[in-house]
Amino acid sequence: MSVLAKFKPGNFDWVLFVSVFLLTAIGMAAIYSVDLSQGSELVFFKKQSVAFIIGIVLLFFSGFFHYTFFKNYAKPIYFFSVILLVAVLFFGKSVRGTTGWFDLGGFSFQPVELAKVGIILMLSYITVNFGRRFEKPTFFFGTMAVVALMIFLILLQPDLGSAFLLGAIWFIFMWLIGARKLYLSLLVLIMILAGVFSWFFLFADYQKDRVLTFVDSSRDALDSGYNVIQSTIAIGSGKLFGRGLGFGSQSQLRFLPEAQTDFIFSVIGEELGFAGVALLLGLFIIILWRLLVIVKNSDDDFTSSVTSCIIILFFVQFFVNIGASIGLLPVTGVPLPFLSYGGSSLIINLWLVGIAESMGRKKY
Repeated sequence: MSVLAKFKPGNFDWVLFVSVFLLTAIGMAAIYSVDLSQGSELVFFKKQSVAFIIGIVLLFFSGFFHYTFFKNYAKPIYFFSVILLVAVLFFGKSVRGTTGWFDLGGFSFQPVELAKVGIILMLSYITVNFGRRFEKPTFFFGTMAVVALMIFLILLQPDLGSAFLLGAIWFIFMWLIGARKLYLSLLVLIMILAGVFSWFFLFADYQKDRVLTFVDSSRDALDSGYNVIQSTIAIGSGKLFGRGLGFGSQSQLRFLPEAQTDFIFSVIGEELGFAGVALLLGLFIIILWRLLVIVKNSDDDFTSSVTSCIIILFFVQFFVNIGASIGLLPVTGVPLPFLSYGGSSLIINLWLVGIAESMGRKKY
C-alpha cells in the first residue's frame, strides 16, 4: 500500500482547515500589532510568517498520507524526539534560564514541540497493541514510563509548562479510555501529598510567594503579580469592539510583558474586544467539533486515539493559557495554539491538524 493516498478533495475536511487558517490569521494580526510597538523590523511577524508557510505545507503533505504511515512510524518519531530532548540539554540555546532551543541560523527549533507529536503517536500505538485491555497494570505503568521519560528530560531544561502538558495528555487519555480508576486516584493522592510535603519542607520563600501571589495578585502588584494585573486591564479595556489593531495602550506601550507569547489573548481582547474574543472562541469550538467528528466516525483504535490526544492537547493549551491571562490559573508559559508567537509551536500544531486530516480521510 502506498503511503500517499489518492487526492480526493471531498475527503479533506475543509471546515477544519479553514477554521485553523482563520484562527492563525487572527494570531498573525495580533503578532503584527505587537511588532509595531517594537520597531519597524517586524521580526516576530516575519519569522511567524515563515513558520506559517512551512506548517501549511506540512499540513497538506501529511494530510494526504495514508493514516497507517503514522502508525508504522510512531516508534521512530518518539525515539527521535527523545534523542533531541537529550541533545538540546548539551547543545541547546538557553532563553530565560531554560535550555530548550536549537539555534538554526536566525531561527530556533524547540524539540519539546516535536515531543508532543511523539507522545501522541506512541500512546496511540501502545493502545492499539494492547487490544483494549486497558485495565492491565502493564498498560497503565508502561504508558506512564513512556511519558515520564520525556517529562524527566523536559524538567531538566527546565520547562514546567511543557512537562505539565505531556502529563495532562497522558492522564486525561488514561481517564477517557477507561484505565483503572484506582491507579489514577492513587496517582492524584501521591501528587497532592507531594505538593503538601514540598510546601512545608522543599519550597523556598520566593516559591511560596509565587503561589500566594497567584491566589491574590494584588499582594505584589509591582513584581510577581504585575503580569496578570496588566493582562486583565488589557482585556477589560477592549470592551465590545476593542481599541483597534495597533492601538492597544497596554501592548503598544509595553505595559503587557511577553505580549506576543504568553499574553497574546490579552492583546486580542484589548484590540479586538469582545467581538474578537468571541470569534476566536467560536473558531476553536469549530476545530474541536471537527476533530470530534473524526473520532466519532473512526472505526479503529489508532485513529480515535491519535485524534483524541490532539483534542486533549489543544484544549488543555487553550484552557491553561486563557486561564492564566484572566488570572484564574498561574502563568506557566504554555502558548495559545495557532495564536502565540513561536515558530516551532505553530509548525507542530499545523502538522497535528494534518495528521488529524489523514486520520479522517483514511477510507479511500
